[in-house]
Amino acid sequence: MYVIIGIRKTWHIGNIFVKKVIFVRAVEPIRDRKKINTMKNYLRGKNIRDYAMFVIGINIALRISDLLNLTWGNVLSEKENFKVVEIKEGKTGKKRNIKLNKSARKALEELLESLGSYDMNDYIFKSRQGNNSPITRQQALNILKEAAKAVGVKENVGTHSLRKTWGYHAWKAGFNPALIMETLNHSNLSITKRYLGIRQDDINDLYNSLNI
Repeated sequence: MYVIIGIRKTWHIGNIFVKKVIFVRAVEPIRDRKKINTMKNYLRGKNIRDYAMFVIGINIALRISDLLNLTWGNVLSEKENFKVVEIKEGKTGKKRNIKLNKSARKALEELLESLGSYDMNDYIFKSRQGNNSPITRQQALNILKEAAKAVGVKENVGTHSLRKTWGYHAWKAGFNPALIMETLNHSNLSITKRYLGIRQDDINDLYNSLNI
């Protein structure tokens, strides 16, 4: 699937304006759970931070900018127990409360074990450059694309794939689309529908599974 990212006027002939339409291939969710697990194993073997970013990204459905800005203080209490993540979304300004599931907690525990020391103000996905700064969106994109290519993921993977993967698998698991919409902070269901990346294969599965 391709999406329009811009329409630019380039020239005109008489009273007719000719416009150039720019298409890009849409970023997709990772649909195959086996490929997700293969990506986890691949990233764990290369860099535990990158592995944690991937696992947490597909389990808490934050936009990449909010994900990369998480600090240890966002996920750990003063007693160093995991707590409900309370953040204000950078794009919408809306508050979100996120309960970390088992997969997210396990990935964070593995990352913590790999650190010599940490401070509550430290970014979780810390860059090697500077005293305390997160990796950039471009770095995250490069990490995901390289891993996806290495394990043979067919979808066009980008940073938004993390959030879309959560939505897609929530839908496949049978959760109400209205609940998914609310969790993703979408304004209406039509946005969520496009976001889920539903394909004909998914529709065929529905026909096969629903026998009345």
